[in-house]
Amino acid sequence: MISRRWLLGLAGAVALVPITGSAQQVVNVYNARHYGSDQQLWDGFEKATGIKVNVVSGDHDPLLQRLQSEGARSPADVFITVDAGRLHVAVEKGLFQPIGSALVQQTIPAHLRHDGDQWTGLSVRARVIVYAKDRVRPEELSTYEALAEPKWKGRILTRSSTNIYNLGLVGSFIEANGYEKTLEWCRGFVQNLARPPQGGDTDQITAVAAGVGDVAISNSYYLGRLIGSGKPEDKAVAEKVGIFFPNQADRGTHVNVSGVGLAKHAPHRAEAVKLIEYLVSPEAQRYLADVNFEYPANPAVPPGAVVAAWGTFKQDTMNAAVYARRSAEALKLVDQCGWK
Repeated sequence: MISRRWLLGLAGAVALVPITGSAQQVVNVYNARHYGSDQQLWDGFEKATGIKVNVVSGDHDPLLQRLQSEGARSPADVFITVDAGRLHVAVEKGLFQPIGSALVQQTIPAHLRHDGDQWTGLSVRARVIVYAKDRVRPEELSTYEALAEPKWKGRILTRSSTNIYNLGLVGSFIEANGYEKTLEWCRGFVQNLARPPQGGDTDQITAVAAGVGDVAISNSYYLGRLIGSGKPEDKAVAEKVGIFFPNQADRGTHVNVSGVGLAKHAPHRAEAVKLIEYLVSPEAQRYLADVNFEYPANPAVPPGAVVAAWGTFKQDTMNAAVYARRSAEALKLVDQCGWK
Protein backbone atom coordinates (compact mmCIF):
# COMPACT_ATOMS: atom_id res chain seq x y z
CA MET A 1 0.00 0.00 0.00
CA ILE A 2 1.36 3.44 -0.89
CA SER A 3 2.23 5.57 2.13
CA ARG A 4 -0.18 8.49 2.55
CA ARG A 5 2.62 10.53 4.22
CA TRP A 6 4.76 10.17 1.14
CA LEU A 7 1.99 11.31 -1.18
CA LEU A 8 1.08 14.43 0.77
CA GLY A 9 2.22 17.51 -1.12
CA LEU A 10 5.30 19.37 0.06
CA ALA A 11 5.23 23.17 -0.13
CA GLY A 12 8.00 24.23 -2.47
CA ALA A 13 8.67 20.75 -3.79
CA VAL A 14 9.44 20.53 -7.46
CA ALA A 15 9.36 16.76 -7.88
CA LEU A 16 7.69 13.92 -6.04
CA VAL A 17 8.11 10.23 -6.76
CA PRO A 18 5.87 8.10 -4.55
CA ILE A 19 6.93 4.91 -2.85
CA THR A 20 5.72 1.88 -4.73
CA GLY A 21 3.94 -0.97 -3.09
CA SER A 22 6.10 -3.71 -4.54
CA ALA A 23 8.63 -5.83 -2.70
CA GLN A 24 11.47 -4.20 -4.64
CA GLN A 25 14.24 -2.69 -2.53
CA VAL A 26 13.90 1.09 -2.27
CA VAL A 27 15.66 4.13 -0.84
CA ASN A 28 13.83 7.41 -0.21
CA VAL A 29 15.67 10.69 -0.74
CA TYR A 30 14.82 14.20 0.44
CA ASN A 31 16.86 16.30 -1.96
CA ALA A 32 17.52 20.06 -1.56
CA ARG A 33 19.79 20.24 -4.62
CA HIS A 34 18.16 22.08 -7.51
CA TYR A 35 19.31 20.13 -10.56
CA GLY A 36 16.78 18.23 -12.63
CA SER A 37 19.69 16.38 -14.18
CA ASP A 38 20.24 14.58 -10.85
CA GLN A 39 18.04 11.87 -12.34
CA GLN A 40 21.28 10.62 -13.88
CA LEU A 41 22.52 9.83 -10.38
CA TRP A 42 19.45 7.88 -9.40
CA ASP A 43 19.42 6.00 -12.70
CA GLY A 44 23.08 5.08 -12.25
CA PHE A 45 22.49 3.80 -8.73
CA GLU A 46 19.44 1.80 -9.74
CA LYS A 47 21.36 0.23 -12.62
CA ALA A 48 24.30 -0.66 -10.35
CA THR A 49 22.27 -2.07 -7.45
CA GLY A 50 18.70 -2.78 -8.52
CA ILE A 51 17.49 -0.52 -5.69
CA LYS A 52 14.69 1.88 -6.63
CA VAL A 53 15.25 5.56 -5.74
CA ASN A 54 12.23 7.67 -4.72
CA VAL A 55 12.94 11.40 -4.57
CA VAL A 56 11.24 14.39 -2.98
CA SER A 57 12.95 17.54 -4.24
CA GLY A 58 12.42 20.97 -2.73
CA ASP A 59 13.98 23.87 -0.85
CA HIS A 60 16.10 23.13 2.18
CA ASP A 61 13.93 24.66 4.89
CA PRO A 62 10.59 23.06 3.91
CA LEU A 63 12.28 19.68 3.47
CA LEU A 64 14.00 19.97 6.83
CA GLN A 65 10.76 21.01 8.49
CA ARG A 66 9.00 18.06 6.92
CA LEU A 67 11.67 15.64 8.09
CA GLN A 68 11.44 17.02 11.62
CA SER A 69 7.63 17.01 11.79
CA GLU A 70 7.39 13.45 10.48
CA GLY A 71 9.65 12.19 13.25
CA ALA A 72 9.86 8.41 13.59
CA ARG A 73 7.12 8.06 10.94
CA SER A 74 9.25 9.65 8.22
CA PRO A 75 9.83 7.63 5.06
CA ALA A 76 13.06 9.54 4.38
CA ASP A 77 16.26 7.54 4.29
CA VAL A 78 18.74 10.27 3.29
CA PHE A 79 18.74 14.05 3.24
CA ILE A 80 20.87 15.94 0.70
CA THR A 81 21.60 19.66 0.93
CA VAL A 82 24.10 22.22 -0.26
CA ASP A 83 26.01 23.70 2.64
CA ALA A 84 27.75 22.64 5.86
CA GLY A 85 25.72 25.22 7.80
CA ARG A 86 22.47 23.65 6.67
CA LEU A 87 23.78 20.17 7.47
CA HIS A 88 24.65 21.50 10.92
CA VAL A 89 21.04 22.59 11.47
CA ALA A 90 19.89 19.04 10.74
CA VAL A 91 22.44 17.65 13.20
CA GLU A 92 21.36 20.13 15.87
CA LYS A 93 17.75 19.04 15.41
CA GLY A 94 18.77 15.40 15.85
CA LEU A 95 17.64 14.38 12.37
CA PHE A 96 20.65 12.27 11.39
CA GLN A 97 22.33 9.11 12.63
CA PRO A 98 25.92 7.90 12.13
CA ILE A 99 26.52 6.64 8.60
CA GLY A 100 28.83 3.88 9.77
CA SER A 101 30.51 3.22 6.42
CA ALA A 102 34.20 2.34 6.35
CA LEU A 103 34.16 3.01 2.60
CA VAL A 104 32.98 6.59 3.09
CA GLN A 105 35.57 7.20 5.80
CA GLN A 106 38.33 5.80 3.60
CA THR A 107 37.21 7.78 0.55
CA ILE A 108 36.34 11.29 1.77
CA PRO A 109 38.95 13.39 3.64
CA ALA A 110 38.18 13.93 7.31
CA HIS A 111 37.70 17.71 7.04
CA LEU A 112 34.91 17.15 4.51
CA ARG A 113 32.99 14.78 6.80
CA HIS A 114 31.13 15.44 10.05
CA ASP A 115 33.46 14.71 12.95
CA GLY A 116 30.75 12.55 14.51
CA ASP A 117 29.92 10.69 11.26
CA GLN A 118 26.51 12.38 10.93
CA TRP A 119 27.05 13.43 7.30
CA THR A 120 29.61 13.40 4.52
CA GLY A 121 30.52 15.97 1.90
CA LEU A 122 29.74 15.14 -1.71
CA SER A 123 31.22 18.11 -3.56
CA VAL A 124 33.48 21.01 -2.62
CA ARG A 125 33.36 24.72 -3.40
CA ALA A 126 36.10 27.18 -2.47
CA ARG A 127 35.32 30.66 -1.09
CA VAL A 128 37.67 32.61 -3.34
CA ILE A 129 38.57 36.17 -4.29
CA VAL A 130 37.50 37.20 -7.79
CA TYR A 131 39.40 40.23 -9.08
CA ALA A 132 39.33 42.63 -12.04
CA LYS A 133 42.21 41.69 -14.33
CA ASP A 134 42.72 45.24 -15.55
CA ARG A 135 42.80 46.84 -12.08
CA VAL A 136 44.27 44.26 -9.71
CA ARG A 137 47.48 42.28 -9.95
CA PRO A 138 47.35 38.79 -8.35
CA GLU A 139 50.46 39.59 -6.31
CA GLU A 140 48.49 42.35 -4.56
CA LEU A 141 46.27 39.65 -3.04
CA SER A 142 47.21 37.34 -0.19
CA THR A 143 44.70 36.50 2.55
CA TYR A 144 41.09 37.11 3.54
CA GLU A 145 42.45 39.06 6.50
CA ALA A 146 44.35 41.44 4.21
CA LEU A 147 41.07 42.65 2.71
CA ALA A 148 40.66 44.77 5.85
CA GLU A 149 43.74 46.84 4.91
CA PRO A 150 43.17 50.50 3.94
CA LYS A 151 44.35 49.96 0.35
CA TRP A 152 41.10 48.12 -0.38
CA LYS A 153 38.83 50.95 0.78
CA GLY A 154 35.85 51.28 -1.56
CA ARG A 155 36.97 48.32 -3.66
CA ILE A 156 35.33 45.18 -2.16
CA LEU A 157 32.04 43.55 -3.13
CA THR A 158 30.16 40.89 -1.20
CA ARG A 159 26.70 39.55 -0.59
CA SER A 160 24.81 39.85 2.70
CA SER A 161 26.57 38.82 5.89
CA THR A 162 23.63 36.58 6.79
CA ASN A 163 24.18 34.42 3.72
CA ILE A 164 25.08 30.91 4.87
CA TYR A 165 28.33 30.91 2.85
CA ASN A 166 29.57 34.09 4.52
CA LEU A 167 28.56 32.84 7.96
CA GLY A 168 30.62 29.72 7.33
CA LEU A 169 33.61 31.82 6.31
CA VAL A 170 33.33 34.06 9.38
CA GLY A 171 32.82 31.00 11.56
CA SER A 172 36.12 29.63 10.29
CA PHE A 173 37.81 32.95 11.16
CA ILE A 174 36.43 32.77 14.71
CA GLU A 175 37.69 29.22 15.09
CA ALA A 176 41.13 30.07 13.65
CA ASN A 177 41.74 33.58 15.01
CA GLY A 178 39.37 34.06 17.93
CA TYR A 179 36.30 36.26 18.29
CA GLU A 180 37.99 39.60 19.05
CA LYS A 181 40.49 39.41 16.20
CA THR A 182 37.72 38.41 13.82
CA LEU A 183 35.59 41.34 15.00
CA GLU A 184 38.50 43.71 14.37
CA TRP A 185 38.97 42.26 10.89
CA CYS A 186 35.26 42.51 10.13
CA ARG A 187 35.12 46.20 11.04
CA GLY A 188 37.98 46.95 8.67
CA PHE A 189 36.46 44.79 5.96
CA VAL A 190 33.11 46.59 6.15
CA GLN A 191 34.87 49.96 5.83
CA ASN A 192 36.30 48.76 2.52
CA LEU A 193 33.03 47.81 0.82
CA ALA A 194 32.33 49.45 -2.53
CA ARG A 195 28.57 49.37 -1.92
CA PRO A 196 26.08 47.92 0.58
CA PRO A 197 25.87 44.13 0.25
CA GLN A 198 23.30 43.07 -2.32
CA GLY A 199 22.56 40.16 -4.63
CA GLY A 200 24.24 36.79 -4.88
CA ASP A 201 27.77 35.74 -5.76
CA THR A 202 27.15 36.00 -9.50
CA ASP A 203 26.03 39.61 -8.96
CA GLN A 204 29.32 40.37 -7.21
CA ILE A 205 31.37 38.94 -10.08
CA THR A 206 29.32 40.84 -12.63
CA ALA A 207 29.80 44.06 -10.64
CA VAL A 208 33.57 43.55 -10.59
CA ALA A 209 33.54 43.18 -14.38
CA ALA A 210 31.43 46.36 -14.63
CA GLY A 211 33.85 48.37 -12.48
CA VAL A 212 31.62 48.77 -9.42
CA GLY A 213 34.38 47.26 -7.32
CA ASP A 214 37.76 45.64 -7.87
CA VAL A 215 37.49 42.40 -5.87
CA ALA A 216 34.69 40.17 -4.65
CA ILE A 217 34.30 37.20 -2.35
CA SER A 218 32.51 34.37 -4.13
CA ASN A 219 32.14 30.63 -4.21
CA SER A 220 34.29 29.27 -7.01
CA TYR A 221 31.49 27.52 -8.87
CA TYR A 222 29.71 30.79 -9.66
CA LEU A 223 32.65 31.79 -11.82
CA GLY A 224 32.67 28.31 -13.31
CA ARG A 225 29.04 28.73 -14.33
CA LEU A 226 29.84 31.99 -16.13
CA ILE A 227 32.78 30.42 -17.96
CA GLY A 228 30.69 27.42 -18.96
CA SER A 229 27.64 29.45 -19.94
CA GLY A 230 26.38 29.51 -23.50
CA LYS A 231 25.49 33.21 -23.16
CA PRO A 232 27.99 35.65 -24.71
CA GLU A 233 27.33 38.21 -21.96
CA ASP A 234 28.31 35.67 -19.27
CA LYS A 235 31.51 34.75 -21.07
CA ALA A 236 32.33 38.45 -21.46
CA VAL A 237 32.07 38.87 -17.69
CA ALA A 238 34.26 35.82 -17.04
CA GLU A 239 36.96 37.09 -19.38
CA LYS A 240 37.35 40.29 -17.35
CA VAL A 241 38.01 38.62 -14.02
CA GLY A 242 40.54 36.31 -12.45
CA ILE A 243 40.32 33.87 -9.54
CA PHE A 244 42.60 33.95 -6.48
CA PHE A 245 42.85 31.35 -3.72
CA PRO A 246 43.51 33.15 -0.39
CA ASN A 247 45.72 32.09 2.51
CA GLN A 248 47.93 29.72 0.56
CA ALA A 249 50.92 30.54 2.76
CA ASP A 250 49.09 29.64 5.99
CA ARG A 251 45.91 27.69 6.71
CA GLY A 252 44.60 27.49 3.13
CA THR A 253 41.47 28.61 1.32
CA HIS A 254 38.13 28.12 3.06
CA VAL A 255 36.01 25.37 1.48
CA ASN A 256 32.39 24.41 1.93
CA VAL A 257 30.49 21.30 0.88
CA SER A 258 27.25 19.97 -0.40
CA GLY A 259 26.53 16.82 1.56
CA VAL A 260 24.30 13.95 2.58
CA GLY A 261 23.12 12.68 5.94
CA LEU A 262 21.51 9.38 6.92
CA ALA A 263 18.04 10.10 8.34
CA LYS A 264 17.66 9.15 12.00
CA HIS A 265 14.63 6.96 11.39
CA ALA A 266 15.62 5.66 7.95
CA PRO A 267 13.31 2.70 7.23
CA HIS A 268 15.75 1.35 4.62
CA ARG A 269 19.07 1.90 6.36
CA ALA A 270 21.13 -0.67 4.44
CA GLU A 271 19.92 0.66 1.09
CA ALA A 272 20.56 4.23 2.23
CA VAL A 273 24.17 3.47 3.13
CA LYS A 274 24.63 1.84 -0.27
CA LEU A 275 23.34 5.02 -1.91
CA ILE A 276 25.71 7.20 0.13
CA GLU A 277 28.60 4.93 -0.80
CA TYR A 278 27.59 5.21 -4.46
CA LEU A 279 27.52 9.01 -4.19
CA VAL A 280 31.20 9.06 -3.17
CA SER A 281 32.19 6.66 -5.96
CA PRO A 282 34.17 7.97 -8.96
CA GLU A 283 31.15 7.64 -11.27
CA ALA A 284 28.86 9.77 -9.11
CA GLN A 285 31.61 12.16 -8.06
CA ARG A 286 32.38 12.96 -11.67
CA TYR A 287 28.75 13.96 -12.20
CA LEU A 288 28.35 15.84 -8.91
CA ALA A 289 31.40 17.98 -9.63
CA ASP A 290 30.78 18.62 -13.31
CA VAL A 291 27.11 19.62 -13.13
CA ASN A 292 27.88 22.65 -10.93
CA PHE A 293 31.58 23.30 -11.63
CA GLU A 294 32.60 22.11 -8.16
CA TYR A 295 35.50 20.05 -6.87
CA PRO A 296 34.92 16.35 -6.19
CA ALA A 297 34.97 15.49 -2.48
CA ASN A 298 36.69 12.24 -3.44
CA PRO A 299 40.32 13.32 -4.01
CA ALA A 300 40.91 10.41 -6.38
CA VAL A 301 38.58 12.08 -8.90
CA PRO A 302 40.07 15.02 -10.83
CA PRO A 303 38.00 18.19 -11.30
CA GLY A 304 36.42 19.04 -14.64
CA ALA A 305 38.26 20.99 -17.32
CA VAL A 306 36.99 24.46 -16.35
CA VAL A 307 37.84 23.97 -12.67
CA ALA A 308 41.15 22.23 -13.39
CA ALA A 309 42.26 25.25 -15.44
CA TRP A 310 42.40 27.31 -12.22
CA GLY A 311 45.22 25.11 -10.94
CA THR A 312 45.61 23.32 -7.65
CA PHE A 313 45.29 25.03 -4.28
CA LYS A 314 45.73 24.33 -0.59
CA GLN A 315 42.43 23.77 1.21
CA ASP A 316 41.81 24.86 4.77
CA THR A 317 41.47 21.48 6.50
CA MET A 318 39.37 22.82 9.37
CA ASN A 319 36.51 20.35 9.68
CA ALA A 320 33.40 21.78 8.04
CA ALA A 321 31.30 20.76 11.05
CA VAL A 322 33.58 22.82 13.33
CA TYR A 323 33.12 26.13 11.54
CA ALA A 324 29.41 25.39 10.99
CA ARG A 325 28.98 25.20 14.77
CA ARG A 326 30.21 28.78 14.93
CA SER A 327 27.30 30.07 12.83
CA ALA A 328 25.44 31.65 15.75
CA GLU A 329 28.60 33.42 16.93
CA ALA A 330 29.31 34.50 13.36
CA LEU A 331 25.83 36.01 13.06
CA LYS A 332 26.31 37.95 16.30
CA LEU A 333 29.73 39.17 15.14
CA VAL A 334 28.67 40.45 11.72
CA ASP A 335 25.84 42.36 13.38
CA GLN A 336 28.34 43.95 15.78
CA CYS A 337 30.70 45.03 13.02
CA GLY A 338 27.98 46.54 10.84
CA TRP A 339 28.13 44.06 7.97
CA LYS A 340 24.58 44.18 6.65
